[in-house]
Amino acid sequence: MSFNVGENVGPYRIIEQLGQGGMATVYKAYHAALDRYVALKALHPAFGEDPNFLARFQREARLVARLEHPNIVPVYDYAEHEGRPYLVMKFIEGDTLKARLTQGPLSASEIDKVVGSVGAALGYAHKQGVLHRDIKPSNVLLASDGQIYLADFGLARIAQSGESTLSSDMIMGTPQYISPEQAMGKRDLDEGTDIYSFGVMLYEIVVGQVPFNADTPFSIIHDHIYSPLPMPRDINPKIPESVERVLLKALAKERADRYPDVASLVAAFKDAWIEAGVPMQGSAITMRPASLKTAAAKAVEPAAETVAARGVPEKKRLAWPFIAAGVLLIICLAVIAFAFRGNRLLRRSNPPASTAPVVVASTPIELTSAPIQPSSTAALSTEPAVAPAIATAISAATQNPTDPSAALALALAYWDAKQNSLALRSLATAADLAGTTNTQFFQNAGDQFKQRQAWIAAAAMYLRALKSLGPSGRAPQGLVENYHEALYNASVLPEFTSYLPVADLSRVEQPMAMVAQARNLYYNGNTVEAHSILNEVKRLKPGMPEATLLEAEMDAKEGNSFQAKQNLNILLSNLNTPDWISQEAQQLLNKIP
Repeated sequence: MSFNVGENVGPYRIIEQLGQGGMATVYKAYHAALDRYVALKALHPAFGEDPNFLARFQREARLVARLEHPNIVPVYDYAEHEGRPYLVMKFIEGDTLKARLTQGPLSASEIDKVVGSVGAALGYAHKQGVLHRDIKPSNVLLASDGQIYLADFGLARIAQSGESTLSSDMIMGTPQYISPEQAMGKRDLDEGTDIYSFGVMLYEIVVGQVPFNADTPFSIIHDHIYSPLPMPRDINPKIPESVERVLLKALAKERADRYPDVASLVAAFKDAWIEAGVPMQGSAITMRPASLKTAAAKAVEPAAETVAARGVPEKKRLAWPFIAAGVLLIICLAVIAFAFRGNRLLRRSNPPASTAPVVVASTPIELTSAPIQPSSTAALSTEPAVAPAIATAISAATQNPTDPSAALALALAYWDAKQNSLALRSLATAADLAGTTNTQFFQNAGDQFKQRQAWIAAAAMYLRALKSLGPSGRAPQGLVENYHEALYNASVLPEFTSYLPVADLSRVEQPMAMVAQARNLYYNGNTVEAHSILNEVKRLKPGMPEATLLEAEMDAKEGNSFQAKQNLNILLSNLNTPDWISQEAQQLLNKIP
């Protein structure tokens, strides 16, 4: 459920919704007793599905509420309303550092104030034993009165404190600013993780862009873990060498090589400018050509991830952005025209109530929830001879246009008749009609297609089932194993990534997404990249049976029979190996001479 404008949530009256993100929705609210506006941050309803979450939320909220510092957004209150936990924070009138950076380089005084304020806030919190875990410009608030605040302390920790099956494979944090150890899912985080993220923000201010950016979150995370830091002076020669040294140390891959504390980083950063004999200076934020596709993804970083309620009024804009927007619109229309050859089975969090029927695609586009109308079903039955099972299913779907089970039955009838594209079309409609929380429906749909060895459809439905559980839901082991089996088998198909983008898979369970990506690359000719990704999986999650199976499969194809047999026997001798992997391993072992 969402809070509605005009509704009273405890003593707070909701005035307006300010933004919505993956973890929370932010509202402007009025507290009549104290006659002031507040920012009310309501956590995602899915967190409430974990019976132990509320107790953990209260414990973490008390910890964060004890942070009293002039540069930290104060937490006034925390409670729950109709089962939905929320935090109440100071309402900040102003803008974010992210928005300010888009307007041009920071001045020397602005840099000095931002670095000093954020450093002071972080240093204080670390002394209280609290990490931020999500330092980024959109969490730095520039108030209209000149004060600078660091927002969202502890929110990532509150979200990550869940104990679901999937939580161990989920990464909290923003890819462009995440530390290597946080990206690897390590639990023993310390202040070094915030120092690294703070260093990324300093790099962005000074160099003009973040150090790592790419088309997918996985690629960015990969670079933070393994790729050498792009030398600041190679990108922006105006940066003093002394400042470059500070950035290199702050962004060291190993925590022990970074500054010991935030105060040391702040002091070194300011001293470096003094040593250079020039005033601090920022660079305009630029976007490399390879990062153009990331622009839309960055827009997903919503206002809800900060406490800032409303930015200052926008300045008048020049005409050229509208010209550029027109060009981009033409390009987008061309892309959409190409994409509408079909549709996909994934990623619709809030489908609209009713729109035109969908089509199934080889290129990913958003699905719409499309009740099956008589006109659309007529189009589906244009084959010269309609099988009785299909005719019956079309009749049922027409009579029950909003029933997901009827649409699923039609999808299965089409699949059994080997009309696969029509099957996927009906399945896409069925999935949207089922909503976003119908776990049982998605699991049943996955089971039906798994029985038919329709692996892409099965994997897509199991993925929806996992997503429906929310970030803190406990996924049944059987569901996870079925998802892994379907994904593993689907990954060998050339069209795999068109229907199941790796970025989507990574948000749910990164290691398995990497295994699927590696297998897809291997069977489609990119063996070098496949081996590289598989090696990363082995480092991130040693002993993962799916990775061991893929390694044996690759060794067998490359003639490394001894190594392949060794890995297969390891899988077969382990009582914890899932049944489907044991069966695959035995079949592969029987084929190796």
